[in-house]
Amino acid sequence: MDLNSASATVLQVLTQATSQDTAVLKPAEEQLKQWETQPGFYSVLLNIFTNHTLDVNVRWLALLYLKNGIDRYWRRVAPHALSEEEKTTLRAGLITNFNEPVNQIATQISVLIAKVARVDCPRQWPELIPTLLESVKVQDDLQQHRALLTFYHVTKTLASKRLAADRKLFYDLASGIYSFVCSLWNHHTDTFLQQVCRGDEAAASNSLERTLLSLKVLRKLTVHGFVEPHGSVEVMGFLHAVFERLKQFLECSRSIRAENVCRDRLEKTIILFTKVLLDFLDQHPFSFIPLIQRSLEFAVSYVFTEAGEGIVFERFIVQCLNLIKMIVKNDAYKPSKNIEDSSPETLEAHKIKTAFFTYPTLMEICRRLVTHYFLLTKEELTMWEEDPEGFIIAVEETGGDSWKYSLRPCTEVLFIYIFHEYNQTLTPVLLEMVRSLQGSTNLEDTSAILIKDAVYNAVGLAAYELSDSVDFDQWFKSQLLAELQVSHDRYKPIRRRVIWLIGQWISVKFQSDLRPMLYEAIRNLLQDQDLVVRIETATTLKLTVDDFEFTTDQFLPYLESMFTLLFELLQEVTQCDTKMHVLHVLSCVIERVNMQESIRWLEDEKALLEMTEEVDYDVDTSATQLEAILEQRIDILTKFRDKVKSFRAALQEEEQASKQINPKRPRAL
Repeated sequence: MDLNSASATVLQVLTQATSQDTAVLKPAEEQLKQWETQPGFYSVLLNIFTNHTLDVNVRWLALLYLKNGIDRYWRRVAPHALSEEEKTTLRAGLITNFNEPVNQIATQISVLIAKVARVDCPRQWPELIPTLLESVKVQDDLQQHRALLTFYHVTKTLASKRLAADRKLFYDLASGIYSFVCSLWNHHTDTFLQQVCRGDEAAASNSLERTLLSLKVLRKLTVHGFVEPHGSVEVMGFLHAVFERLKQFLECSRSIRAENVCRDRLEKTIILFTKVLLDFLDQHPFSFIPLIQRSLEFAVSYVFTEAGEGIVFERFIVQCLNLIKMIVKNDAYKPSKNIEDSSPETLEAHKIKTAFFTYPTLMEICRRLVTHYFLLTKEELTMWEEDPEGFIIAVEETGGDSWKYSLRPCTEVLFIYIFHEYNQTLTPVLLEMVRSLQGSTNLEDTSAILIKDAVYNAVGLAAYELSDSVDFDQWFKSQLLAELQVSHDRYKPIRRRVIWLIGQWISVKFQSDLRPMLYEAIRNLLQDQDLVVRIETATTLKLTVDDFEFTTDQFLPYLESMFTLLFELLQEVTQCDTKMHVLHVLSCVIERVNMQESIRWLEDEKALLEMTEEVDYDVDTSATQLEAILEQRIDILTKFRDKVKSFRAALQEEEQASKQINPKRPRAL
């Protein structure tokens, strides 16, 4: 494809391909598809999207077609692979375009260069890194930013390669440019802090963007660029500097209000600092040992003392808590049962942890987690009133990786790990908190109710560790059962928490002869005036019937009423997730009761069969017993059938109503 004659034609077709008119759009797309394998086509696209005078949409489309073409045809083994001559032209053209004025296009160009670098750098494209390093030094702000953006995407892509030969190349690259990138980051960081002090918001925002990009590059180099990073003075120097910079940026955040243009980017930079530490700990736990003491001091200071008041924000707290958790639970820092089998590094890490987590420190962490972070917030209480089902999802959704990003699951996971690791120290602390809350709570004292809710939450999370220290059966009879019977609306957080707490303990320590009392309490709470309490009660019912010690003999007197109440709850809830949850409870109850009853029926039938084998068995008695068994089966199965029929009819009625409210509309073109 001749560039001079083809450019105008390709430009015209690209313009047509941006049309909203299908009659114009479809033929243009077909034509572009035919040109994909034509030699010279991608060189034409390069000329088009680097021409800043053309329409942005046309340039964007040209860039996307080039990007897709690189994915499909850049490798030499690909069908219709690009010629080496055209690839040379494209590589040369890509690194001369660090003056792109449109941010979205600039980002895509950087990604495109990184895609090429993944295949060709450094062997076929040795000039890429030197060109980027020179370009980030220039005085022109736009060119410097675009080069730094590209530098980050290239580094990120090269760091993701996993073959041994590629890793070796990245190690060589990291050791060669690390010092320069550190100085670049320090320069932009100092410039930002000076501009903030002068009150120059626009300049500070630009410098902060460069600080963020250079820090992103450093993160990749630090985490993935060294086999033994603790052996590099520059790497360890940078990591120690992270703590000082974090303090500077946190203090800086005091003077930068929410409406300031820098605020969002400043918080992103602070979070990125913590990601550097977390990633380094994850990838190089032994190299992180010199940083354990400082990391714990830093995180505990800002999260559990007054040092963080007024400057910390939720995402930063989550990162600090995760840093503490990763240090506490890291297997590399736990000695073997036979000390002689442990490495010197492991013993050193364990020594540092032991020296840090003293009784006063652990007690303060435990108390702050429970009495500060476990408390239901005003926002959560408001959601409870306005959107009960949303509250259940928001507060109790702790699955997957939610602990990495959300404060409540993060604090609960940290509490579980710390309590497990230091249970002998923390058990008396938690038990003392429980003892201080025994007896009735003033219904007018909302803070006391929330504190009790938080302490009961901690007891539920630590159920296994507390099993030998708490007489849960006695507590259930003397205290918890009475709290479930307090029906005042202000006491609903405690009713919800107590029934949740019982669910946590049911498989740990709960006498079977107390189950009828529990079933009675569950049946009452399934009629509670509060929807959140009823949903929580349904969850505990599932845990109760799904337990190994469950027997139908104790449960059958409550079966029909429970099933009816669950069915009513299913009809009341509106969100799909909640409906599925209640359905799961119903199916679990049916499955467990049927399984237990089937086993019992088989045992009864076996006894009857053995009776008939006797020489002088009583035929009339056997027939009577068999008739009783069959009548019982028929009665139970008939009730289940009727409930399922009612349930199916209600679902069909609800689906029909939904269709009438939201009729299908023709899709807009």
